Amino acid sequence: MTYYLGADLGATKTHTLIVDETGRALGFGASGSGNHEDVGYDGMFNSMQQGLDMALHSAGLIKADIAGAGFGVAGYDWPSEQEATAAAINKLGLNAPYKFVNDAVLGLVAGAEEGWGVVVVSGTGSNCRGWDHEHKREGRVTGHGVLMGEGAGGSELLHRGMQLVGYSWSKRGPGTALADALVKHVGAKDLEDLMRGYTTHEYPIGAESAPIVFRVAEEGDAVARELVHWAGYELGEMANAVIRQLEFENLAFDIVMTGSMFQGGPLLIDPMRETIHNFAPKARLVRLHVPPVIGAIILGMEANNRKATSSIRNTMADTISSVRNVSVRQS
Repeated sequence: MTYYLGADLGATKTHTLIVDETGRALGFGASGSGNHEDVGYDGMFNSMQQGLDMALHSAGLIKADIAGAGFGVAGYDWPSEQEATAAAINKLGLNAPYKFVNDAVLGLVAGAEEGWGVVVVSGTGSNCRGWDHEHKREGRVTGHGVLMGEGAGGSELLHRGMQLVGYSWSKRGPGTALADALVKHVGAKDLEDLMRGYTTHEYPIGAESAPIVFRVAEEGDAVARELVHWAGYELGEMANAVIRQLEFENLAFDIVMTGSMFQGGPLLIDPMRETIHNFAPKARLVRLHVPPVIGAIILGMEANNRKATSSIRNTMADTISSVRNVSVRQS
């Protein structure tokens, strides 16, 4: 029997999973942030080490038992970071081949039926990556949101939303029920007090307020509906950029959607789908319904020249809850 390790290093938490060669989950570990941009490479290593120790202990295994490993690393955005990332992983002392990718790619590997295509992440922030069938060519955006004018996670949605509320206050734009909803949300006296407190950072309004936008949109407010439509269009354009890089526009492939924003349903997804299908009509939009750490396991198997069959994928999805109740990451 051979065993495989996968680790999903997120901005807020790290999930580590060990399975056997059939895909049966044996051990799990949960630890802190693995994003070097937040905790440094030493913090990244410490989080990986803690998760690895927990997973090995619960599986009753030692490091020498691991035959292949895969890592999805938040903050691994540029080739210039490859050497430092590999050095942190090497410190774990695994005597096994491994692969590592940006953490967004895990959703693609885990969620696409054939393990290739495009993934669109829309949670607190947003990102988009793509892989060809052979996992040789990658398409991508920077993943830096407002700074680079990319996509729409909850942060970008509220950044633009507060601009529209500001237009309502100054009479530059139409009134919106979103203003009253956010006044109530932060406990402001009125709309002017909301503007004052927001611009002086007394009233922080960010991604956590995204459900308010969707609620007001569902109630029929025109400004909120247009705002959500804008978000869907932006996500679609981000996907189209990656599709264009990989020359997928005439192919049938999966676009995996992952992140809490997609809980907004058709108001967000329909304009995204329309934008994509105008360019790539054969693309299939699918939601990610398994934890991304499963994608890391698949990479670990691939590092050891083992294919994750449909049976192995199904076994992982069916048994991961036996070692830990892990939900699909929402951020």
